Amino acid sequence: MSTTTDQDELAPSQTPGYKVGEKKTLEEYTSLDSTDESLNRWKASLGLAGSNKPGKQVIILHLALEVAGRPDVILDLSSKEALEKVKDKPFIIKEGVEYQMKVKFRIQHEVVCGLKYIQVVKRRGIKVDKTEEMIGSYGPNVNEDAYEKKFMIEEAPSGLLARGHYEAKSKFIDDDGFTHCEWNWSFDIKKDWD
Repeated sequence: MSTTTDQDELAPSQTPGYKVGEKKTLEEYTSLDSTDESLNRWKASLGLAGSNKPGKQVIILHLALEVAGRPDVILDLSSKEALEKVKDKPFIIKEGVEYQMKVKFRIQHEVVCGLKYIQVVKRRGIKVDKTEEMIGSYGPNVNEDAYEKKFMIEEAPSGLLARGHYEAKSKFIDDDGFTHCEWNWSFDIKKDWD
């Protein structure tokens, strides 16, 4: 019997035949086809004309649970302190409700390729779900506006056996295998919202 670590569980799945492209710096992207005027305008609209500063590339602002007719449940992920608070504050999901997760984030300094969200959910120590959602490839934000990506609509499990406390571990990782954000959190599935 083999055991898996949390890191193994949060490893992205591999797509047969997919090969990660060569990593390029922002400077290399801006110099590609530098004589093509329309391409240069397009690259500038993506924020590829900025300077190549060191620092964190992806800033995850928050992950939210969106349910029609209700205010979003927002998990603040914008700082180390916020990540610690999320771990200790489970939120409630009503059984059987349709919901959609969404993430708000910023990209700084360089292009990020193949950003993915991976989540493993456990109940009483047993894995009950693994989600892997492709966010995409993004250039640095040109202004203060953040990117937002909505995931597929899902339905919360229902019934007596589904109700209870769930522990989750999530991370955002790119094609280069760099983890931009990783944290633990929890939620409770209940008969109603309170």
